Amino acid sequence: MGEQVLVTGGAGFIGSHLVDALLERGHAVRVYDNLCSQVHGDEGTIPAHLSPDAEFIKGDVRDIDTLRRALTGVDVVFHKAAAVGVGQSMYQIREYTEVNTLGAANLLQILAEGGHRVRKVIVASSMSIYGEGAYRHPQGHLVLRPGLRPARQLAQHDWAMRDAGDGAALEPVPTPETKPLEPNSIYAINKRDHEEMVLCAGVAYGFSAVALRYFNVYGPRQALSNPYTGVMAIFSARYLNGRAPVIFEDGQQTRDFVHVSDVVQANLLAMERDTGPAAAFNVGTGVFTPVLTVAEELAKLLGFEEPPDIPGQFRAGDIRSCVADISLARERLGFVPCVSLAQGLKELVGWVQGQSAEDRVDEAVAELRRRGLAG
Repeated sequence: MGEQVLVTGGAGFIGSHLVDALLERGHAVRVYDNLCSQVHGDEGTIPAHLSPDAEFIKGDVRDIDTLRRALTGVDVVFHKAAAVGVGQSMYQIREYTEVNTLGAANLLQILAEGGHRVRKVIVASSMSIYGEGAYRHPQGHLVLRPGLRPARQLAQHDWAMRDAGDGAALEPVPTPETKPLEPNSIYAINKRDHEEMVLCAGVAYGFSAVALRYFNVYGPRQALSNPYTGVMAIFSARYLNGRAPVIFEDGQQTRDFVHVSDVVQANLLAMERDTGPAAAFNVGTGVFTPVLTVAEELAKLLGFEEPPDIPGQFRAGDIRSCVADISLARERLGFVPCVSLAQGLKELVGWVQGQSAEDRVDEAVAELRRRGLAG
């Protein structure tokens, strides 16, 4: 028999795909979303991709009274609502913290007051809470706290992650959940708050709490006109407007690109499996992919011939590599990513070709540079 499920941020990219999957499994789904204009456009209307079979409540997580009504009769909460964007978070500090940290606090405050039947809360965390990923020193030992690369090094176009002691170039390795958290942006700090608050409250109040640390999620329904969203959406928006993407550093920085359907799979497993009182899991593929490779593959599929622009610029706080070690999610949840990057890119491009997008990347980069956050 299905359960009553609340998905905050359920009209968004990941949330709407999750809503579809929950409805297919026979659950009653309620969506709570403020239809943020940066994601959904200025109209503030319910997006066409959101299933009409889901109950919709327009509301902001900062509005505790409306959020309280949305939690009525709910068994499981997927907390996806968040202000997203590393660079933007560094100059909209109060806005991001109010939406992300205090928004999560409102949800937990309601649960702490009792009178509900919520058995599990699954919160969207992020790989950004790690800061840099894990590395191996040439001498063989792991480096789990590599820190940020100095600005002086980046200004010299030395992009390597180097050991703080002897300066040796380090080799990136998959990042486990046991790596110390070293968030280096307001957004990342907010996501760490999200995760730790939910896990702490779950233990205290007796509901099961799960944090899913998403790596670089991509797929249909991404907000292509949002210059602070995922790199694939940003590149796609540039190509749609006949412009080559701008790639920071040398393009060889590596990320873990995971398809949205695999992220949905992880969420469903977290809901259905016995995860104990509190647990955190990486959600990725474990595959190292250079950012430049993604740009080039998208260009091929979209028939764009101009090469990416690589001017040697960098952004404050950017990391060199972070790729998921997914062994814990495989063992505890039974999570196995199913969509290869080649498959996922073909599907993404098929969707992108039917979209239009406003290219606001130059505007966003100029704002970062004006504030001294890009070089």
